[in-house]
Amino acid sequence: MSLSLSTIRPARGSARNKKRIGRGNASGHGSYSTRGIKGQRSRSGGRNKLRRLGFKQILAATPKNRGFKSAKTKNQVVNLKDLNDNFSAGAKINAASLFKAGLVQTVQEKIKILGQGELTLKNLEFEGVKASDSAKLQIEKMGGKVI
Repeated sequence: MSLSLSTIRPARGSARNKKRIGRGNASGHGSYSTRGIKGQRSRSGGRNKLRRLGFKQILAATPKNRGFKSAKTKNQVVNLKDLNDNFSAGAKINAASLFKAGLVQTVQEKIKILGQGELTLKNLEFEGVKASDSAKLQIEKMGGKVI
């Protein structure tokens, strides 16, 4: 026998016969046709369409957190009172020096100096960081500047 499209057969045991439902008791799927006795799914059209589409799984997988979470990065804040312990008078303060002193977690994100506490150091120079109005006022009062 020659090999052609009409003579090709699946491997032995790999193909199964289709389950023929609703063809009487002799088929092995008689009486209730594998549907059970009562309930929504025993009737014709009885299946939740949303569930069939995988909607329930999608709904279960989505986080249930309420509200809104902004993707915008927040400022890392440093108070003036924290600068007194970590820097000396006349120091140049930037993101790297604040990170080295352990006052901020990362160098890449925005940093803002807040005016909480008293500043005792003179001639501090701030570069590449933001400062609140009250912090600027104290810094300039002590002879420093914010660039």
